[in-house]
This record gives sequence, structure tokens and C-alpha cells, in this order.
Amino acid sequence: MDLALAPETLARWQFGLTTVYHFLFVPLTISLSAITAGFETAWVRTRKEKYFHATKFWGKLFLINIAMGVVTGIVQEFQFGMNWSDYSRFVGDVFGAPLAMEALLAFFFESTFIGLWIFGWDKLPRKAHCACIWIVSLGTVLSAYFILAANSWMQHPNGYTLNHHTGKAQLTSIWTVLTQNTALVQAAHTLTASFLTGAAFVVGIASLHLWRAKRAQRAGRETDPKKIGVMRSSLRTGLVLAVIFGLGTAVSGDSLGKVMFEQQPMKMAAAEALWETQAPAPFSVFAVGNVAKGHNTVELSVPGVLSFLSHSNFHDAVPGINDVAKQEAARFGGSPKDYIPNIFVTFWGFRLMIGFGMSSFVAGLIGLWTTRRKRWLDPRFRTGDHEVPRLMLTRRREMSDFFTTWSWRIGVFTMGLPLIANSFGWIFTEMGRQPWVVYGLMKTRNAVSPGVGSADVLISIVVFAVLYAVLAIVEVRLMARYATAGPNTDELPPVRDPRLRGPRDPGATDGDGGTADADKPLAFAY
Repeated sequence: MDLALAPETLARWQFGLTTVYHFLFVPLTISLSAITAGFETAWVRTRKEKYFHATKFWGKLFLINIAMGVVTGIVQEFQFGMNWSDYSRFVGDVFGAPLAMEALLAFFFESTFIGLWIFGWDKLPRKAHCACIWIVSLGTVLSAYFILAANSWMQHPNGYTLNHHTGKAQLTSIWTVLTQNTALVQAAHTLTASFLTGAAFVVGIASLHLWRAKRAQRAGRETDPKKIGVMRSSLRTGLVLAVIFGLGTAVSGDSLGKVMFEQQPMKMAAAEALWETQAPAPFSVFAVGNVAKGHNTVELSVPGVLSFLSHSNFHDAVPGINDVAKQEAARFGGSPKDYIPNIFVTFWGFRLMIGFGMSSFVAGLIGLWTTRRKRWLDPRFRTGDHEVPRLMLTRRREMSDFFTTWSWRIGVFTMGLPLIANSFGWIFTEMGRQPWVVYGLMKTRNAVSPGVGSADVLISIVVFAVLYAVLAIVEVRLMARYATAGPNTDELPPVRDPRLRGPRDPGATDGDGGTADADKPLAFAY
């Protein structure tokens, strides 16, 4: 049978499709829950309505996103049993442990306290209600960590023993699985990238609303000052987070690269398309030619950078693809070419991950600069006493308007860049590990379900593709509808019945001067 239609290849395509699609929602879920919790904390502490409206606005988008994330994430669980049964049989005792902890602990936090947060606006004390969304945020982080620990075990298996009677891997130390350096650095990199994603999302939507408000003001139309206040606070928050977590993503990515060099030298060599060992090893910013055949023409490279990424210095040697492939063939058997991943995908995936991710960091820096308080105008230029100073002021204002307009456009454009970077990052991570599904223990071709044929997998790929396309339309329309509408600044902060037990008293006060109305609708309903 043609390799392109082999069950292994189709199963990999299906898992890649569903995983990349699912991971579009994960970073936003992690980051938006914390951002929403931060705004609610600001509201509880200051009682400023703009923070309440920001909480409700970003919380609404968070809820839409987490619902889609849960729906698409369930599919991942089923694929382990359907397409990868040999893999599940071999590593289930180890791989299943962190996934079980994710379901029992992290998902419990998320599902329970998100319900309290949605329906408890006028039923819980403000601080208790705020604590609920913080617990939800903690649950999303724990959920990500447990899943990343399971994936890290596939990258660097430890804390297990092989049972030679059953041929299975058995867990010996869950603590080792959860705290190995691979899990720690991968979690740090993924979480910082997630917050960079959320920051860019906030910056993009806030920039859109502020850009619209500015155009409306220039056209003489009325604007909502409350909405502008909410979006200004959101924009500054997003920009600060983009800079902080952009730096964090770069630092954690450097640490992850060094760990990967120690554990999977082929992945780092493939990231550079470094066919022969070099000292020092350069980093190619851009390459022209066939990188997969080893005769690419490098257009721009920086000497010694790959050595630094691998060794923390600019002169040590980095093993090339051919040498590493020979070492792995001698260790595990087979031909050296069997251990070479798809060089084209790993080479460009690595660069696109870095390029799109760091673009958001740069956009954050630009945004902080263009939204600062401008105090560079000389007061005498405002007097109108001299024609030349007035002309200089006019030109400065025109230049300021030009850069401000483009800063709004950059802010909106950067919203999707981290999502693209996340996708290419996972593609690079998983493709660079091939041909291993569990590095050094199990190859991908030995992990698929023996009873599932190509036709079965192909049909399910088509079904999932159609289903996910429909879900994508629903998600985009919902997010676009609520994001473009902006916060409802006419909504007043909810009141709470001080008596948490017994029937509601329509005339009871909430302790803040408001009244508790038993007949009013839910405080947080759609």
C-alpha cells in the first residue's frame, strides 16, 4: 500500500489535525482566566466600574473559548484507544497517571468553580466570588501542567520500569514524572507562551475598539467614555503582559532548547538543518534551497548562535544530522535514514515559531511606546505667537497621528500571531521527535491500532474535518459578535442578598446600599 495511505500516516495526520485545532483554545483559556481574575480583583479592591465591565467583557470571551476547548479536547482521549491502542497498552500505566490527576484535580477545580463564578455574581460575597475565578485559573494551569508532564515523559521517559513479562512500562515514581527537568521547562515555555497569546488577544480587541472610537471622534460622532476607559485599561494591561511574557517565552525557550539538545540532539540538528557537525554552529535566520537534501544556500546566518542555544557558549560543536543518525542506528538498530525526521518541517517550523512569537513581543514594545503620555511639546508652541512654531506643531501632530494610526493596525494584526507560533511550536516539537512516539522506547509505526485500517481512519479524518470546520464557524462568529460589541457599560455591578440561606426578600439590602430583587434574571446569563 502507498505509504501516504498507510494507517500510521493517516493516524498521525488525524492526531495532528485535532491537536493543533484544540491547542488554539488552550492558551486563550489559560491566559483569559487569569486576566479576567486580575480585572475582578481590581474591581473588588477599587470598586471602579471600569474594572467590573472589563471583568464581564473578557470573562464572556473566556467562557466561549473554554467551552470550545473542552469539546475539542474530549476527542484527544478517544484517539488513544481507537487509533493508538498499542501505544496505550504499552505506556498506559505511566501516561495515564498524570492524565488521571488532570481529570480528578484540575478539571474538578475548573468545572466546579466556574459554575460558582457564572451564577454567583449576586449570591456570593465579592471576595468569595473573585476567589472562584482565581481557582478556575489555577485549575487551567494545573490541567496544562499535568498534560505537559505526560507529553514530557514521551520526550524523555523516566520514573518507570519495563515489565519483561507483560512487555509494558510500569510507573515507579509519579514524582519523577511530574518534576523532571523536561516537564518543568516545557511547562514554563508553554505557559509563558499562553500568556503572550492572551496578551496579544487583549491588545488586538482593545486596539480595534480604540481605533473605532478615535475615528468616530474625528467624524464628530458620539463615543462612550466608559467603553473607552475599559479598553484603555485593557490595552495597557495587554501591552505590559505581552512584554513580560514575551521575554519569559524567549528565556524559557532557550532553557528548553538546551534540555532538548541533551535529550534529543537530532531535534536541535534538524531545527537548523545542520547535516554535518560544526564548531561553532551558526543559526540560519533564513535559507534558500532544499534544506531537506543538505544543499541549502543560506542567505542570512548568525555565527555561533546554535552553539549558544545548545551549550550556553558560542564556540562548542553541535552534532550534525548525519552523525546523530549513525549513533542512533548503532544504538537502536536499523538504517541511519530511519532516524532523520522531516527536515523541511522542523527547519521552518522552528523559525516560524520564533518569528511569529517574538513579533507579538515587539508589537508590545511598540504599543507601550506609542501609548505613553506625550510631554515633548514645548508650551510656547501652543501660544500661536509665531508662525514657524505653529507649523512645527502641526507637522508633529500629523506625524503622531500617522504613527498612532499604524499602531492601532499593528495592535489588531498581532492578535493572531501567537496562535500561529503555538501551532508551529507543537508541530516542530512532535515532528522533531520522529520516528519515536516515546523517545528511545517505542517507534510510531509500532504504536497504532492493529485492527484499524486506512479506510476507517480516512473516514474519521473527513468527519472530524467537517465537524471542526462547523465548530470553527460557530467559534469565530460568537467571538466576533461579543468582541466587536464591546463591554456593556450600562450594566450595574450586581447586588447580593446578605442572607445566604432561606427565601430571598425583595426588599433586603445588599450591604452596599443596593437592593436584592428576587425576580430579576440571572446576573450572568447569555
